[in-house]
Amino acid sequence: MLTFLFRRLTASPRRGAELFDAVTGLAREPHWYVEGKVPDTLDGRFAVLATLTALVLVRLEGEGEPGDAISVALTERFVHVMESEHRELGIGDPTLGKTMRKLVGSLARRVELCRSATSGGVEWQIATRDSLYKDRVSADALVHASEALKRLWAKLQGRTLSELNEGKLQ
Repeated sequence: MLTFLFRRLTASPRRGAELFDAVTGLAREPHWYVEGKVPDTLDGRFAVLATLTALVLVRLEGEGEPGDAISVALTERFVHVMESEHRELGIGDPTLGKTMRKLVGSLARRVELCRSATSGGVEWQIATRDSLYKDRVSADALVHASEALKRLWAKLQGRTLSELNEGKLQ
């Protein structure tokens, strides 16, 4: 009702949606679960989504303040969607806060892994293993997933900030 007074203080409900939708589309690609052998479970799908989101967040870090604004919008959208999804799964208010803190912490851990991989601090395969898999994974699957992440990183590097914001990741 009074949104016209507080328009600048209230985030748009669709803010970050185009970029998040694009990341979600990438996370739904079957190769992650077939060739990459990420378990096709809620945890596995979250691992892929959070890893891809983290890689995009690391890309946005290099853009300074304009990148930070898009990064915040993407993170807010990630949290909003995760909260909605968990409510649909029946997780209620008493435990939802703890669950959300755990999910955001998991995203932050993946940002650190991606940051380290993209800067050469750790090998891509190690970062991929730690980000996508809970259990042991075959060498072929790990190579597939790490190569897919490296290819995505190269594509993200070739995108302008505007293209990223519009969800044009590939």
